[in-house]
Formats: sequence, C-alpha cells, structure tokens
Amino acid sequence: MPRNIPLFIAFRLLFNARFYYPIFAVLQLDYGLTMAQFAILNAIWAVSIVLLEVPSGALADKLGRRPMIIIAAVLMILEMSLIAFVPFGNANLIFWVWVLNRILSGAAEASASGADEALAYDSLPEGEREAQWPKVLARLMTLSSCAFVVAMLIGGAVYDHSFLNNLLGTNFAKETAIRFPIYLTLISALIALPISLLMKEPVTQSEDLASDSLWTSIHKTGGWIIGTPIVFALILAALVHDTLVRLFLTMNSEYYRLIDLPESSFGIIGASFAAMGILMPRLARRMVEKGRLATNYLWISVFTFLGLLGIAQAWQYYGVLVVVLFSASFGLLNFFSSHYLNAKVDSRQRATVLSFKGLALNIGFGMTSLLFAALLKGVDNDFKASLAWLAPSFLVMLLPLILFYWIKVRRPSV
Repeated sequence: MPRNIPLFIAFRLLFNARFYYPIFAVLQLDYGLTMAQFAILNAIWAVSIVLLEVPSGALADKLGRRPMIIIAAVLMILEMSLIAFVPFGNANLIFWVWVLNRILSGAAEASASGADEALAYDSLPEGEREAQWPKVLARLMTLSSCAFVVAMLIGGAVYDHSFLNNLLGTNFAKETAIRFPIYLTLISALIALPISLLMKEPVTQSEDLASDSLWTSIHKTGGWIIGTPIVFALILAALVHDTLVRLFLTMNSEYYRLIDLPESSFGIIGASFAAMGILMPRLARRMVEKGRLATNYLWISVFTFLGLLGIAQAWQYYGVLVVVLFSASFGLLNFFSSHYLNAKVDSRQRATVLSFKGLALNIGFGMTSLLFAALLKGVDNDFKASLAWLAPSFLVMLLPLILFYWIKVRRPSV
C-alpha cells in the first residue's frame, strides 16, 4: 500500500509541527496561567495519555489503525478549537479550558501514537520493511524539519504583536495576536482529517490475536515486552533520554526569556534548530547502518547530559547554543527508537508495543512535570535555580539503564 507512506508523512507533519511550539510556555502564561499551573497542565496531559495510550494501541491492533488515526485528527480539531475561542478575563475559566484542552490533546496523542507508525510500517513489503523503514524515517525527519522551520518562523512572528504590526502596518492588540498560532494550528488539524480518511488499512492480524479480548491482548503484549530484554531496554532507554529533554523543550521559551532573548526571536531560534534536522537523517541512517546499538545510545546520553549541564549556566544570549545538543539528541533518539523497536516486533502487536513505549514516556514526563512543579515551589519559583537539578537527575536515571543493559542484554548469562 504505497500511498499510505506519503499520507503517513503528511499526517505526521500536520499533527506534530504546531505553530505555537516556539512560544508554548509563554503562551499559557500570557493566557493568565502561572508556571506552576503550566507544570500541572503538562502532568494532566501526560496522565491522559497514560490512561489511554495502551488501550488505544491495542484497539488499533485489533480493530484497525486507520480508525484511531481518524479519531486523533478529530480530537486535535476539538482541542485547538477550545483555546482558539475561549474568552479572556476569567482566570478560572481559562485554566479549566486549558485542562480540557490538555485532556483532549493527550487523547489525540494516544490515538495516533503507535497507530500511524504501525500502519505505515506494515504498508511496506513484508520482506523489505527493516531495510526500507530507515529510508521512510529519513524522509520523515527531513520533511518534518522543513515543516518545523515554517511553523517556528510563522508561529513566533505572528505571536509578537509589535513585530507583526510593524511588519504589516496593522494594529493588532496583544490579546488578538497571541491566538494567531492557535488559529494556524487549527487549520492544520482541519487538513489532517481528510488526509487520515484517505489512508487504507493494511491486513496484519491473525485469528489467534483477533480472538483475544482487548485486555488479554494488552496483558500478553506487556508480558512479552518484560520477557524480551532488548525490547524492554529500548523502551527504558527512550524513557530515560526523553523525559528531561522533553520537559525542557516544553518550557524553552521561558528559558529564552531568562537569557534575555526577545520574543520575536523565539520562532527564528526554533526554525534554526529545526533546520538542523534536515542534516540529521543522513547521520542517523549512517549510525544505524555502521554503528552498534549501545554506541549510538551512548552518543545520545552524552549530548543530553552536556545540554542539561549547559542550560543550568543560563549564559546570557549565548546560552541558546546549548540547545543545539537537545535538538541532536531528540532527533537521534526518535530515529533509533523507531528503527530498533520496529525491527524487533511482530506486526500483529506492533501498535500495542509502540503504545507501551508511549505509555512509558508519558508516565516519565508526567512524573517529572509534577516533580519539577514541586521543585519550583521549593526554590521559590526561581526558574534558573531549578535548572541546576536537571543534569544530576539525568545521571541518576541513566545508571539503572546501564546496569539493566549490561546484565540482561549484553551479558545475559551473568
């Protein structure tokens, strides 16, 4: 089903390259929320995914991946409509609208997670999947980087009402301009829906799997993951490396404010880092073709640790260069996780396994968001002081991963 591949890529671009990403933290603050509420909303988003991630993946394996992708597109339209049209002035109403937005966003993420990737992977010829999938990932990364460049530049520009008014000769109020990235993302959601409807369902299920109940399928897949050390190690590696990097990326606009960068530059910075992603696919493909799995993940660990160490310094202006390390580590992590994990999983349970990975990542992200909210309270909301705790926390999480890999995967006889 070759048409599924370009449709999968188009859906991913529209679903993920959101125009409000370069100003995500300050957007919520300008809506009237506090940093503590921002952290709580991140946790709510993660919890909603945690509750729905694996059941949605199991449903995708049993009932079809295409219906779950369509549901994800519809939920994205609903989540963006809420914050696009909520009136300003009532702080309590705005907070609860954002709560509902985070729940719908988490449900959309859970519905798409695993289902779209499983549909695309199983649309490739069966004997060529392991060889062809890195090429699909490379194409996806390249086009995603281009899409993020556009989204970051436009999103950051239209959010800054002063810059926008000077550029266009208009007189938009700040309360109006801060909604523009939301409106643009809503348009993306409206386009994503017909794209999801054009996808075709690949035939992957066998009778024995289809005969199991939903919870039996989940239980069997969970037991298989735990009993397969390399798969469990890959999911654990994704968890350890994703958690703190994603936490920082959700609040990077507040970091840019901390190092005295103008808001109009946020989109340019995001676009510059996204443009780096155009070069990453070739590097990632070369690393999976020539390098060992452990060595590839070691590079991600080094980039992540140095990045966390660097942001704690909060160097004025030049502190933005440190974020390059996060851009590299996040891109490589997504590529490696998809490549290595899909190669180890049977197509009959692919979406469920990928959903277990998503579940692990979002449990980690949710817990980290709550801990970070508590940390902010403990340091009297001193954002700079809180950054100093991130690098040591990463090392604490990395050690169990290294021990598990060494004992269970590298030297299983020990």
